Amino acid sequence: MADKLHFSLVSPAKELFSGEVDHVIAPGTEGEFGVLVNHAPFMTTLKNGVVRVLDGDTTKMRLFVRGGFADITPAGLTILAEEAVDLGSTDVAKVTEDLEAAKAKLLEQGKDGPHVSALQAQVDYLSDLKAALVN
Repeated sequence: MADKLHFSLVSPAKELFSGEVDHVIAPGTEGEFGVLVNHAPFMTTLKNGVVRVLDGDTTKMRLFVRGGFADITPAGLTILAEEAVDLGSTDVAKVTEDLEAAKAKLLEQGKDGPHVSALQAQVDYLSDLKAALVN
């Protein structure tokens, strides 16, 4: 059996995945990157996007992260995400409903509202999540 990469993805709410895989592709702020077993150590920030977990050439899991950090060490890859969801168990209709509600709140606030930046970040996140779900 070939060596496997130990990968774990953790959000403040819970650990979404921990196990041995062949390859992980993640959305770094400097661009998408892949990690295999025995990868050189480094740490980077993540942008909103899809983390793909592969066994062989098959995508085993797709997880959507809202920012965070990736830490590659000799022990493996750990992703600490600000927020993360498993795309395989996420309902596009619910995300669409949440997106429309966030857009409505943003419109209510106006340009000078006290929560505009937080609401805009939520709209951006939900838009990115919805795009990942339909692709």
